[in-house]
This record gives sequence, C-alpha cells and structure tokens, in this order.
Amino acid sequence: MEQMGTGTELATASGEDEERRHGVTLDRGSPPENSEQDARTGVPIPATAHRGRVGETLDLIRANPTGRMILRISVAIAGLAVVALGILLIPLPGPGWFIVIGGLAIWAVEFTWAKKLLNFTRRNVRAWTSWIGRQPWPLRSVIGAVGLVFVALVVWASVKFSFDIDLITETRNVFGW
Repeated sequence: MEQMGTGTELATASGEDEERRHGVTLDRGSPPENSEQDARTGVPIPATAHRGRVGETLDLIRANPTGRMILRISVAIAGLAVVALGILLIPLPGPGWFIVIGGLAIWAVEFTWAKKLLNFTRRNVRAWTSWIGRQPWPLRSVIGAVGLVFVALVVWASVKFSFDIDLITETRNVFGW
C-alpha cells in the first residue's frame, strides 16, 4: 500500500484514525482550558507542543464526559492525599512544604486555580531566592542563622510534644550541666 502526502498530513490522518478508533473527536480549534502562553509573545502554546504523549492521553480522557469526571475525581483525591501528607510533615524537619507543592502540582494537572496558585508560588520562591542572592554575605548569614534557629525550635517542639522528651533537659543530663 503506497502512502502519499507530507509527514504532517500523515500525522494528522493517523491522529484522526486514532480518534475514530476510540470514538472521540478532539476540538483542535480552541486551546485547552489551562493552556499556557509564550511569555514573550503572549501567543498560546499548543498543549501538545510540550506535553507529548501524556498530554495527548489526558486530552483523550477529557474528550469523554465520563473520563473527564473520573480524571477530575482521581486528580482531586490524589492531590488531597499528597497535600494532607505534606501538611502533616510541615512541623517536622524534612520536605513538608516540598510535598505540599507536589500535591499542588498534581491538582494543577486538572484545576486552573491550582495551576495559578502553583505559578504564583514558583514566581515568589524565585523572587525570594534571587533577592537573597543579591544581598551581601553578612545579611545572608543572619537570614541563614534565623532559619537554623527556626528549624531547631521546630525539632525541639516536635520531639517535646510528640514523644514527651525535652531535648534541652536531656542534653544537660548527658553533659552534666
């Protein structure tokens, strides 16, 4: 069987064949609800330009009303579980906030409000990091010391209220102070 046409025409035709096989038709005329825009030009970036196969699969799921509802519910539950775990871990030393942001990223797959909140968070973390990097080393040292004192207080409070062990008293007993 001889195939005629350009690569683009063949790709479009095979995509249409796949849609027919699955019984769905994607609206390619308008950008998806949570599509991104090029920061320099403001022109919408096609969702499939950077998402690849995962994005195409999500678009196929969203094309079916039942699939869209199941996807939204699944994303909501998975994001809630990760955010709840992160919130539980915030007072403990470790990656609590990182896990919360990961849960927010899971929600951002399906919910526009979460994508906006995630972009806001990224923008402010980058601004804070950039601001810290421009400061003289004495100020960075003070900020680092305050951060270490805060972490030490969180560790002390976590151990005190979780295990009823006062680390200060235990340290004094060990060293005989």
